[in-house]
Amino acid sequence: MAAEQRKLLEQLMGGGISSRSAQLSLTDPKVCRSYLVGTCPHDLFTNTKQDLGPCSRVHSEALKAEYESLPEQDKKKYGFDYDYMRDLQKYIDECNRRIDAAQRRLEKTPDEIRQTNVLLKAISDLGTTIATGLLEVEILGELGEVGRAYDELFRVRQAQAQKSEKERELKALSDTSGPSGHQKLQVCDVCGAYLSRLDNDRRLADHFFGKMHLGYAQMRKTYDAFPKEMRGRGPQRPMGGGGGGDDDMGGVPTGPGGRHDDWGRGRGPRSGGGGGGYRGRGRRGGW
Repeated sequence: MAAEQRKLLEQLMGGGISSRSAQLSLTDPKVCRSYLVGTCPHDLFTNTKQDLGPCSRVHSEALKAEYESLPEQDKKKYGFDYDYMRDLQKYIDECNRRIDAAQRRLEKTPDEIRQTNVLLKAISDLGTTIATGLLEVEILGELGEVGRAYDELFRVRQAQAQKSEKERELKALSDTSGPSGHQKLQVCDVCGAYLSRLDNDRRLADHFFGKMHLGYAQMRKTYDAFPKEMRGRGPQRPMGGGGGGDDDMGGVPTGPGGRHDDWGRGRGPRSGGGGGGYRGRGRRGGW
């Protein structure tokens, strides 16, 4: 879809984009390096809630073919892989922040937490009362105190009924607490969308095979495919030295175009996965 839009735009502008891209070189800062190396994030989410709009840099099929035909050693010298990683990191980190914010919105309120704690304590106390009462019934039976044993057994059964009622209240509170309410919402750990446990298989399939989910799944999978040793060091200087140079961040060489490579500092993206299903994380349950 994005490629078709670019071709239509080229036609409307009389081929201006084509002629302009034909004059550009691989190292020109106007060229989208994510497009050269893999898939530009702007092309993944067209016509979705996360539509990023058109990319501000040039997507040239001719330059992409030229880059792909280079030997691997020459590709490493350009250092475009690091630009691609940095681009992926930016959008994956933004998605991770949305996931964390959405998860916080589903958490219980302070009042709901207080009610939960009160019910848990009451259930625990009643459990102790029941255990003690049953032991006393047994002792009274052995002593032949049948009347007192029946009285104590009656109190035990009352405590059991109260405990069952408190457990039902706790379950009801758990099912209806938080903004998730009866829908039992959870957050997709790949794209950040809300999912409901009440959804049927068809609706879940529509989500997991939807364009937005698959787009983020592809970004995470692409990031995971980069060797770990690449993430802790900056890119090599580009061939010919054009557009490179050291910045003021510890003398780490920048990639072509002068952008500093800060990969490896701060929190990295979550591990990616395919588009096949929800991946629960820690405090969140899985499907």
